[in-house]
Amino acid sequence: MDAVREIISRAVPLDRSDVDTDQIIPSEWLKRVERTGFGEGLFSEWRERSDFVLNQSRHDGAEILVAGPNFGTGSSREHAVWALQDYGFRAVISSRFADIFRNNALKGGLVPVIVPQPVVERIMRAVEDDPSIEIVVDVVDRRVAVPSIDLDEPFDLDDHHQHRLLNGLDDIALTVTHADTITAFEARRPSYLPCT
Repeated sequence: MDAVREIISRAVPLDRSDVDTDQIIPSEWLKRVERTGFGEGLFSEWRERSDFVLNQSRHDGAEILVAGPNFGTGSSREHAVWALQDYGFRAVISSRFADIFRNNALKGGLVPVIVPQPVVERIMRAVEDDPSIEIVVDVVDRRVAVPSIDLDEPFDLDDHHQHRLLNGLDDIALTVTHADTITAFEARRPSYLPCT
């Protein structure tokens, strides 16, 4: 996973609440065995409508999704995070995420930015009015800013997950950081115990 320190990008406003993982990536897309190619299926049922926000060229290349409350509910599929990332999103701003989705996002390097609903709505309205505005997601200082509307808000991110994002540590890389301790433990294990 790539390290994430700061994201400066335009955004896509998804003014819907209670978006579940089946809406993010429908189940028929879950047959793939690799982590790539899911972006094509992102919100695929909604993208059948020509007026859906991802079909609007004015949002092409945006790396931040601004969503309504309760984003990522439903099943625990990691594919939802993979689809968002494969499409090009690096952060999602919402007032509330489903716990499992948020954990999957943090483990995969997608930044879930939690700010109060009035802040989300202010950002969403600004992006709807002017899709060219830039949003700054600062993982170092745990802040989200929209300079053009004079908005600068802290967001909740615990020290452990901040460390993982800043250093690009997925679960395996995090384990490898303890390689010396693991090796020392294995060297002390009695030989009659099963080995890995």
